Amino acid sequence: MLYSLPMKPLTCEILQILSRDARSTPETIAVQTGKSVQEVRASIEKYERDGVIKRYATVIDWEKAGVEEVTAFIDVRVVPARDVGFDGLAARIARYPEVQSVWLVSGGSDLRVAVQSTNLKELANFIAEKLATIDGVNGTVTHFILRRYKEDHTLYLDEGVDERLVVTP
Repeated sequence: MLYSLPMKPLTCEILQILSRDARSTPETIAVQTGKSVQEVRASIEKYERDGVIKRYATVIDWEKAGVEEVTAFIDVRVVPARDVGFDGLAARIARYPEVQSVWLVSGGSDLRVAVQSTNLKELANFIAEKLATIDGVNGTVTHFILRRYKEDHTLYLDEGVDERLVVTP
């Protein structure tokens, strides 16, 4: 038996197209969705006003651009604060400029923090001097990214020339 994903309303179609390519024009989206350019343009403007669309981003392969960076996921165990739970600590951590993302997660830790820095020493200082010293943080476990293969639906694999020998009968 074949299973298919449920049909998504127009709103999700527009958002999915924009999430894959933020440079998609209302004209292109209208063709893809079968809606008028005016409908698409009005929907996008509403998403921007309502905060559904947070920002538009360009995905850059910093390694190919020659920029050195160290990226890590830090699993953080915390004691939830009275009346605010995990939200207060998560918001405090999220305000650091080194922090790219913060998620409340299940498992052995409470928060997962994605951090980016220009070198290992700077990242270590962030963990030791800023993150670990916050009241309510009970411990951290750091996982460094060694190689990026795919992120946010973007492949980072070089599709080089196939160097295998051709086999003929």
